[in-house]
Amino acid sequence: MNDLFSGTTGGTTELSSAQVDTPAGPLTILVNRDGAVRAAGWTSEVETLLAVVHPSLRAPVRPRADLGAVTRAVRSYLDGELTAIDAVAVEQHSGGEFMTHAWQTLRQVKPGEPVTYTGFAELSGRPRAVRAAAAACARNAAALFVPCHRVLRTDGSLGGFRWGLDVKRWLLGHERPLTGS
Repeated sequence: MNDLFSGTTGGTTELSSAQVDTPAGPLTILVNRDGAVRAAGWTSEVETLLAVVHPSLRAPVRPRADLGAVTRAVRSYLDGELTAIDAVAVEQHSGGEFMTHAWQTLRQVKPGEPVTYTGFAELSGRPRAVRAAAAACARNAAALFVPCHRVLRTDGSLGGFRWGLDVKRWLLGHERPLTGS
């Protein structure tokens, strides 16, 4: 996995966007020229998604029908290959060492094995930083690829999700391990 959480734009002068239909609604994805995801979310409005990208990583957006490997990874994920999104590069501006580490840690939370905010803080190496862990989820622009939907409240309830609790509920249900015979 090649993650760029430094905020360096690498001279990107344009972003590409595409939309993938999912059972939870349209997933719009913004990528840089190298194919690293800068933002992803359940909206059909590119401007809504661009607003969650750190200003230093924003650029004009060019719509495309397909984003190549990123679109293929999302489709594979939707078809049940839940780890297909793990190899997709992500580029976000963190603004701090903990946020960067927290996002990298989120990418290690396995599908079907959600953690609590307290557990996420512990995994991130700062067990008392539950609010900071929650802030990392809230500031995450690359939903799905940095799977903040896999973090739950201590009591097991859903908590929040920028793209709505119905989407979070669908994602967690989709990732639930199959049980039975």
